[in-house]
Amino acid sequence: MQYDFDTIIPRRGTNSYKWDTPAAEGALPMWVADMDFRTAPAIIEALQRRVAHGIFGYTHVPDAYYEAVTEWFARRHGWSIDPAWIVYTSGVVPAVSAIIKAMTRPGDKVIVQTPAYNCFYSSIRNNGCLLDSNLLINQAGNYSIDFDGLERLAADPRTTVLLLCNPHNPTGRVWMRDELRHIGDICLRHGVFVIADEIHCELTYEGHDYTPFASLSDDFLRHSATCLSPSKAFNIAGLQIANIVAADEEVRRRIDRAINDNEVCDVNPFGVLATIAAYNEGEAWLDALRHYLWGNYEYLKDFLAERLPGYTVSPLEGTYLPWLDCRHTGLTSDALADRLLHEQRLMVNPGTMYGPGGEGFLRLNMACPRSVWREGLERLAKGLNN
Repeated sequence: MQYDFDTIIPRRGTNSYKWDTPAAEGALPMWVADMDFRTAPAIIEALQRRVAHGIFGYTHVPDAYYEAVTEWFARRHGWSIDPAWIVYTSGVVPAVSAIIKAMTRPGDKVIVQTPAYNCFYSSIRNNGCLLDSNLLINQAGNYSIDFDGLERLAADPRTTVLLLCNPHNPTGRVWMRDELRHIGDICLRHGVFVIADEIHCELTYEGHDYTPFASLSDDFLRHSATCLSPSKAFNIAGLQIANIVAADEEVRRRIDRAINDNEVCDVNPFGVLATIAAYNEGEAWLDALRHYLWGNYEYLKDFLAERLPGYTVSPLEGTYLPWLDCRHTGLTSDALADRLLHEQRLMVNPGTMYGPGGEGFLRLNMACPRSVWREGLERLAKGLNN
């Protein structure tokens, strides 16, 4: 079946956070991580049937939901999840925050491999914890983990949690099994609990398979909690649905308590039905999407080589968020992003948003029709070549 990712679907004026935030007329947003594609047809059809019912009261999460989640991860990623391990909530950010609340005390330290997703920092801060930054090693755009640094930070008795991003946002790395095992061994050795944000797990490219951290050993499974959602891969973030997988009963009890304390224990009927449809009927659409996104990435590499040869992009193994190195300009990320917005009406994310290691970089969003992507890159070239 053919899927259409080329049609431009107008989003401005729809209360889109992505499109209606930039006020400048004609602004082109390539910043926040949502896609400009309609979601899988099976999801749209399931929601249309539900809308036709016309009553939208409190929802019960059925067995079919748990079956869809567990069967998807077993089939697609070889991970057997017991339905009893799943705690649903309204999103991955609330999930991360609730797990930090459950597994730390104020004043504890939380390790993050930086640069990293900006909401990690607020989740740590809002729970009264302290950031422990373990800067990723950047060798000519190829990122790896500083395991010596990780060992030092994990050995601090005040460090209780590692916040792992896999695939990694914003660098685009998909951590390999050996890397994940090394992380897990260090954390087990020092009694550090792992929170694995794996929201981008479906968005990986050929040769870079996603490995669930918790699937690698029973010890890793019991000493971790994994945050999952179909929201990024199927472009349904606004439906507010996510899952926490926690195998240890006491850990799960503490997380459930924190979710209720934070009042993020209820989900809406559309999120439930969209998840079921995505995991039961959306696989072919997802594979087509990944193929299309890879085409956008290859277009970007060719464009940089021809039009912006001084700029490099990190190898993209996962996500749809290219990480552009602009350090040779000598300008700050904020200055570059500001110039692009005000001179070219192109909105991108400055690397400083992502904490230590982000200065001098820009994060782009390539999840759009190729004609829109071409226009965005033309604006990028004009702004950066000035």
